[in-house]
Amino acid sequence: MKKIIALFLSLSLVFAVGCGSTSTTSIRFGSAAVGGMYSAFANAYTQVVAQDDDSLQFSVRATAGSAANIRLLSDGYIQMAIAQADLTDDAYHGTGDFNKKPLHGYSAVAALYTEACQIVVRADSDIHSVDDLLGKKISIGEEESGTERNAKQILEAYGLSDELVDCENLDYTQAAEALVSEKIDAMFCTAGVKTTVIEELTRQRGIRLLSLDETHIQKLMAAYDFYTPYTIPVYTYSGQSEEATTVGVQSLLLVSDELSDKTVETLTEQLFSRKQDIQYSLPLDLQLDETSATENVTIPFHDGAAAYYEKHGITVNE
Repeated sequence: MKKIIALFLSLSLVFAVGCGSTSTTSIRFGSAAVGGMYSAFANAYTQVVAQDDDSLQFSVRATAGSAANIRLLSDGYIQMAIAQADLTDDAYHGTGDFNKKPLHGYSAVAALYTEACQIVVRADSDIHSVDDLLGKKISIGEEESGTERNAKQILEAYGLSDELVDCENLDYTQAAEALVSEKIDAMFCTAGVKTTVIEELTRQRGIRLLSLDETHIQKLMAAYDFYTPYTIPVYTYSGQSEEATTVGVQSLLLVSDELSDKTVETLTEQLFSRKQDIQYSLPLDLQLDETSATENVTIPFHDGAAAYYEKHGITVNE
């Protein structure tokens, strides 16, 4: 009897050790409002990673966007997020909108893709340029979103102050519905092209994309380091018969510093090894490679991400 009990206890110990050896890491991923590319990318990426590694469990959380994601990361409420490079730089160094109050506790994994600052109006409207927004009702995106920041900078560059335009903070879905029902005249949307909510909008109402003129593009680039010229080709969206010229800003994949080096190295490796599978779920062209993903990133990379890049002969700022 004693031998049987001893054997039972030994087996119990083995099972206990075996069960405890497989730990699970829960990761809350801050995306943004449904309809933008952050949400689409977050869902595509987390599904691919979870399929390959059952030790990682993800939950994608809708947020207000870039600034909110950075604050949530810094406060430990989420462990991964996407954010615009300009807002990330300001937050990390305590400049611009973050008013000398730097937010830390997060680091970079990779630069992902360029987001276009898009201005959408109804095709039958009398708005054909940014100047025509004078006196109009406009959605500038949710509060604490990158869209709100870009919209304010573009409007300011054109001399359209708060007194000259009627601005509302709506998420992409709310803005699209309001544009269709003519409750607003235009909506700003900073997102990767082709943006889901804008394409869906074309099925309900004809749209027009406003272009920024070359003078104001150069003005914005001179005032803000992170802007680059961006052209949205003809027929990017259904019924779009003219190209649109605007500015764009890079998006970054960020992680909490609390995630282990091993976990972040895995997350980084999966980003590149499974990029084609991620691409199948997205309407934009990711064009991901290790070199471009590490260029012009102005905050430190996570040690786990740095370890992955080092294996590919790339040294990054840790």
